[in-house]
Amino acid sequence: MNGYNFTLAGAPLVALGSGALHWPDQDLLCVSDLHLGKSERQARLTGAQLPPYEISDTLGRLESDLKLTNAGTVICLGDSFDDHAAVEALPERERLWIAALQAGRRWIWIEGNHDPGPVELGGTHLAELHQPPLCFRHIARPGQSGEISGHYHPKATLRAQRSSITRPVFLIDSDRVIMPAYGTYTGGLRSHDATLNELMRKEAIAVLTGKTPKPIPMPR
Repeated sequence: MNGYNFTLAGAPLVALGSGALHWPDQDLLCVSDLHLGKSERQARLTGAQLPPYEISDTLGRLESDLKLTNAGTVICLGDSFDDHAAVEALPERERLWIAALQAGRRWIWIEGNHDPGPVELGGTHLAELHQPPLCFRHIARPGQSGEISGHYHPKATLRAQRSSITRPVFLIDSDRVIMPAYGTYTGGLRSHDATLNELMRKEAIAVLTGKTPKPIPMPR
């Protein structure tokens, strides 16, 4: 499996190159910040026209990760849609696609700051989920341990002599994981931002997503 293996609070986890997090012992897959419907929201609020393929692209990658892991539980870690109106505007094809992905699985929508959880799409809707020894919530809280969160869309840059690459990353230390955004149309906060520096321990690493996930010291 294309991933980086590590432990958090004694739980063995795998950071997948796609940006999903796999917890094999619990048969669980976690994705964060799908921001489905972002192109619709941008058009509605600003008139800006983005190519309208982002929902199918994001759901296609999620479907691939579910086939890869065969996970029986899925946690969508907040900001699954860009706003509630984007849920209402979701085309029927994508509604049926989500229903097919949910079939036979425990599916949990965690509330985000962009959405309260798409309550009409099935699954369970929670502010946060405690599944010892881990806790899943949208926004990290200082002083927590065993925490999986999202929200910040962390990115980092790996520099070589003549080039550099910037990718979404997992930020990982002994207390927490901050997930990369999984959605196709998402920006990001550079890992050297003060907010992320305050949350992460000095020994934190960044795991770059991509074909081969690559751990590096967290750029600060």
